[in-house]
This record gives sequence, C-alpha cells and structure tokens, in this order.
Amino acid sequence: MSLLRQGSAYIIIGLLQLLLDWLVFVALTAAGTPVVPGNIAGRVAGMLLGFWLNGRYTFADGREHRLGWRRFVRFLGVWLLLTALSTVLVSTAGQQLGMRQAWLAKPLVEALLAAVSFLMLRKFVYR
Repeated sequence: MSLLRQGSAYIIIGLLQLLLDWLVFVALTAAGTPVVPGNIAGRVAGMLLGFWLNGRYTFADGREHRLGWRRFVRFLGVWLLLTALSTVLVSTAGQQLGMRQAWLAKPLVEALLAAVSFLMLRKFVYR
C-alpha cells in the first residue's frame, strides 16, 4: 500500500468524520447537553463512519476489506484512548473559555489527534 494513497484517503475520510463529529457535538451542546456527553456522542458518530470507510477504502489492500470483529476491537481500544484525551481537552476549553470557544477548539483538537490516530490505525488496527 502506498503511504501517500493511504494518507490521502485518510485525510478525506477524516474530514468527513470531523464534520459529522462536530455537527453532532454542536447540535447537542446547543440544545443543552453538557460538553462531555456531547463530545462522546459526536465521536461515536464519527467513529462508526470512520471505521467503515477506512476499513473499506483507506487500509484495504485490494483483495480484502479491513473490517471484522477483531479489527473493530483493536479499533475500539484506540478510539477509547483518543476519545478520553479529546474529551478532557474539549471539556477544559469549555470550562476555561466558554461553549462557543469549545466549539471552535474541537476541530483543532481532533485534527491534532488525527495524526496519532493514523499511525495507530495503520500499525495496530488495519494491518
């Protein structure tokens, strides 16, 4: 697999994930949901989309799609770790700066975590 091809597909899919995650987060928190459950709900929505698209396109090797329960369990471990970190950072932004600033901080937090996620998914999940 070409690292450039994988990286390009990962970025495109990641942007779709980020958009879905952010929209769910903003919609829920604007409706009164606290930051922590709103962030987790957004990440769950993005996670499900990302697992399917990355397994089917980004890390597929042409012969097989990289899905299945074993990979999903490994994916879930990575996701839980990164979700905990994301939630702490976004929640801190909300507490320190206010909700509108947390809405703006979330895409930045997720973009930073995306690089870590790519490496972990490539090495431990979709290998």
